[in-house]
Order: sequence, then structure tokens, then C-alpha cells
Amino acid sequence: MQTSLPETLRADLHGQAAERAIRACVHCGFCNAVCPTYQVLGEETDGPRGRIYLIKGLLEGRIDVSSARPHLDRCLTCRACERACPSGVPYANLLETGRAVIESAQSRSFGDRILRRLVRSVVPYRQRVRALAALGQLMAPVLPSRARRMLRDGPGIAPLSRVPPKDTGHRAMLFSGCVQEVIRPGINRAASRLLSTLGWRLQPDPGGCCGALSHHLSAHEEALRFMRANVDAWWPLIESGLETIVVTASGCAAALVDYGRLLAFDPEYGPKAQVIASRVRDLSACIDARDIAGLGLVPDTRAVALHRPCTLDHSLNQGGHLEALLRAAGFNLRPGSNDIGCCGSAGSYSLLEPGLAQALRRRKLATLGAAEVDLIVTANIGCQLHLAAGTRVPVQHWAQALALRLPS
Repeated sequence: MQTSLPETLRADLHGQAAERAIRACVHCGFCNAVCPTYQVLGEETDGPRGRIYLIKGLLEGRIDVSSARPHLDRCLTCRACERACPSGVPYANLLETGRAVIESAQSRSFGDRILRRLVRSVVPYRQRVRALAALGQLMAPVLPSRARRMLRDGPGIAPLSRVPPKDTGHRAMLFSGCVQEVIRPGINRAASRLLSTLGWRLQPDPGGCCGALSHHLSAHEEALRFMRANVDAWWPLIESGLETIVVTASGCAAALVDYGRLLAFDPEYGPKAQVIASRVRDLSACIDARDIAGLGLVPDTRAVALHRPCTLDHSLNQGGHLEALLRAAGFNLRPGSNDIGCCGSAGSYSLLEPGLAQALRRRKLATLGAAEVDLIVTANIGCQLHLAAGTRVPVQHWAQALALRLPS
């Protein structure tokens, strides 16, 4: 795709990267074939190819910000298009640039600004989420059933009653994050039990929110503050021999592995961020079939649907590994449950684009066969809460489902 960016942009590193990305696009449309919003809306400007044209027009000064904003807002950043693209267009990075141009060029409506500010002021902070969750528990009797399902954590995970059979000496930290630690504390308890059983030595996480929410809402300086705070908190652990940062929320893991790129311009934090990003692992990447074979699990006869989050599939490339892992653990997985992509959660997307998010959830639940299964398992807290609000079938993190079957 030809470009005619202004000289000021072509002299800027971000502008140069955007120009390379736009020029790499060959208009083939393979991206539209896998784009969830294009599949639902059927509009060229609501698919990746159309959005690339819009971003090109924004950067060249030919397209009005107000006409481009809704279409860029509706992108889930699921990155399915990147995997389908034969030219390797780094679409997510280009979208990031386009959104930044829009945010700097024109203010949002008052209501939109308030909603986004409210989300950013509550979600990344555990104490604030805890207060909100406590209020939700008090109001549970009068809340809709879908809200009550989101507040339930599911079956508890018993602590280890025996010494782990081995000590691998592998030093790891289990990432705490923000919302998950409050709303679904059982997930990390399950992960801790799994890894401890396998002989991992775990230490507490002194950090906080990964910064993904702020980053996705184009509050870039705020996101960088979260990232730098985590680098400061974790660097002493790295220096003392920490080998792995284990993450149970694939959305957070995808954000953490991007720290090196996002902080690359910072001479103080950039090199440290690169090291930290290289040590981040989704929980599923820390366990393999050989580990499972030694746990003495009996087959699970329930019909189970696996929801593979977009971040696990497209950002971390671990979706297939998780599926193989669960089959090795004896789960009776329903085939073909990921033939249709994003569930519509996408961080804050379900709050900011509720209509489209709910349409995507209905499609996803139908593909998962929610009417025919006993359990849905996933690997990301946002997807878990979003799916649970749309079905009466229990939705669990896969680590909880697996840890509940461990010998006591």
C-alpha cells in the first residue's frame, strides 16, 4: 500500500514504523476473514484492512478523526488478523499509533471520558476492586443472576497436605495482578498448588497491575507508570536468581511480554524490561504432558469445552499446547470449540462496547456448545467473567478444574 506521510512523521520513529506497516499491507483481505467485528458487522471499515486505510488517512491528514474513531474503537485487538496476514503486518502496533493520533487530536464526549476514567480509576487497584466486590456481595440478593454468577469464585482449592514429591529448585514468582486476585483468588491458589506439587519454589509478588488496561485505553503515560513500578518491584528478585514469572491470566501475560517493546525508548528501564519480558510464562507453558502423567489423575467424564483466549492463541502462541495438556490430564474436551474467535471480553471492551461484546459472546457460547457441556474452562479472567455472565454452565479457569482433581 502506497503512503504519503508528512515529513514530520517520516522523521519520527513511530511514524517510520507505521509507514512500514502500512506499506506491507497488500490488500488481500485474509484478515477480514478472521476478524470478529467484520464477521458481525460486515463493514469494510470494521475489519483490519479498512482500519489500516483509516489509519493511513489519519496519518496523511485526509480523514476526519470523528469519522475514524468509532471503527478503531470497535477493534478488539484480538490479533487474529496478524496470524492470518501473509505479509506479516504488525496490525496491533499500527492500531496503537492510530488510536494515539485520535486521542491527541480530539476530545471524547463527556460521558465517554467519565466511563473510561472510572474504569481506569478502579480496575487496576486491588483495594478499590475489593470494596466494589464487597458492595456487590451485599447487594447480591437483588442483583441479576448474571451478575451473581460473576461474583462467585467456584469450588475452593485445598492446601497441600503432603510434601511435594520433588523439589526442582526452580525459582518462580506467581504474578498477582489486580482484578483476578480479588474476584477469583482461587485461580492463583490452584496454580500454586499445581506448581508446588510439581516441585516449583514460589515466592510472593510485590508488584501490581500489569498496565494493560491503561495501555488499551490509550492512557500511555499511566500504563508506563504501572510498568516501571513492576520493573522496580521485580528487579531485585531477578538479581537474586528469579527464573520465571508465572502468569495465570493470558491477557496479563501478553502485556508483560510486551514490556521490552513498550519501554525500549527508556534507557533506564528498557534493558531491565527486556530481561523481565523474557522470563514471563503463561501457566500453561510451565507444565507439559510428562508432568501431568506423574500426577495420578483419573479421567474426567464431564463434557468440557475449552475456550482459548485470543491472547493465549495469538499473542502467546500457547493455545494448542493448553489443549494438548488438558487432554493429557484426562479432560473430555469437546472438539472444534475455537472455530469462531474472540468472545468479546477484550479487557474493558465489554464495558465500552456492550452491544457488540454481547453479540460476540452469544456466537462464542454457541460454538463452545454451552447447551451441551457440563463445564467451560478458559485461561483468562476477563474472558471467564464475560462468558459466565452469558451462560448457566459453570465457567472455570483450567488450573482450578485441574487442581480440584489432584490427590489430597
